[in-house]
Amino acid sequence: MKSIKHLLLAVLTFTMIVSCGGQEKKPDASENVEKESEKKSDKVAYIGLTSNDAMKFNKKEIKVKAGQKVKLTLRHIGSLNKMLMGHNVVILKKGVDAVKFAALAAAERENEYIPKDSQDILFYTKLIGGGETTSIEFTAPEAGTYEFLCSFPGHFAMMRGKFIVE
Repeated sequence: MKSIKHLLLAVLTFTMIVSCGGQEKKPDASENVEKESEKKSDKVAYIGLTSNDAMKFNKKEIKVKAGQKVKLTLRHIGSLNKMLMGHNVVILKKGVDAVKFAALAAAERENEYIPKDSQDILFYTKLIGGGETTSIEFTAPEAGTYEFLCSFPGHFAMMRGKFIVE
C-alpha cells in the first residue's frame, strides 16, 4: 500500500511539474506567414508561403484578383542550405506542362534551376535555403488558373499548387 501511495505521489508531482512549466510557446514561422497572407485588399494581396525540408509548401491554392498587385513572400522554415534543399516559387503560364518544365529546369543549376529564356514563366522568386526569405511583387495576370511549383530538381512532384486569378 505504501508503494502505491509513493507511485501516485510521484505521478502527481511529475504531472504538476510538466503542466506548470515556464516554457513560452514560440510562434511558428508558418503562423507569421499565415497572418501576412490575410492582409488581402483590393489594392495589394500579401501572400505568405512557407517551404520546408520535407519538400512541402504550406498552401496548395492561392487566390487573387485579376490586375491586383501581389506581394508574394516565400519563407524556407527548414534548416538545410539551398544546395541540398533549395526552394523557390515559379508561376507558370496557363497550359504549360509542369513535368516538361521541371525537366528543363533541373538542367539549369547555374541559373538556380530557372530555364534561360523560358517563355513558360510568368513570375518566380530566387532560390533560397533554410532560414531564408525572399519576396517578389507583380501584377496578377488575366483571370484563369495557373500552376505554381518549386523548380529545384525533383521537388515539383510534391511542391506545386494552383494560382487562381479571379
